[in-house]
Amino acid sequence: MRKEERYGGVIEWFSRNMPVVQTELRYTDPFQLLTAVILSAQCTDKRVNTVTPALFEAFPTAEAMAAATPEAVYEYIKSVSYPNNKARHLTGMAQKLLSEFGGRVPSDVDELQRLPGVGRKTANVIASVVYEKPAMAVDTHVFRVSNRIGLTTDSKTPLATERELVKYFPESLIAKAHHWLILHGRYVCLARSPKCEACGLQPWCKYYDSKIQGFKNSKIQEGCV
Repeated sequence: MRKEERYGGVIEWFSRNMPVVQTELRYTDPFQLLTAVILSAQCTDKRVNTVTPALFEAFPTAEAMAAATPEAVYEYIKSVSYPNNKARHLTGMAQKLLSEFGGRVPSDVDELQRLPGVGRKTANVIASVVYEKPAMAVDTHVFRVSNRIGLTTDSKTPLATERELVKYFPESLIAKAHHWLILHGRYVCLARSPKCEACGLQPWCKYYDSKIQGFKNSKIQEGCV
């Protein structure tokens, strides 16, 4: 199957079955989303959503967060992964927002990465979700699902995955495709036990095709014994 055909089938299926998609993180403004995405690194959105209501009540703005100590922030986020580092990142991020960006979350991916705790994935999330830019954030789900389906070919790094996905997805669908792949990885194409039998992407999935071929080969070998 040609890669263009695979992408076409995947896009058509997602467009029909998941026409409206959005982040599962809860937020009310760009600062809150940036905070939540920083907290979500190596942590589930569900866990982040349990701690952010109290966190945002205590520190609703960049000004409030910048004035806090990491120790104060830690008390609200201690149940997430790496809370000490993230507490320092959040206060540092808020302080830099005020000192260099006038308190406004920037839209440029490179500028976003100047903020403490913000890597390329987080920057792409903000650029796509808040500013509707054609940015492809690659997390573990996007990386895994893209390789399994065959949207990427032997991709070794998140950046290589990002570049290949951006090359083949239409620009108007890149931000939406990010959510398609994340949600598919979160609920269907699981890391250890993918739910292949319940997956609508079977006709275009390299992993499923190899799984079926392996099953057929095993049956042939059994018949030859």
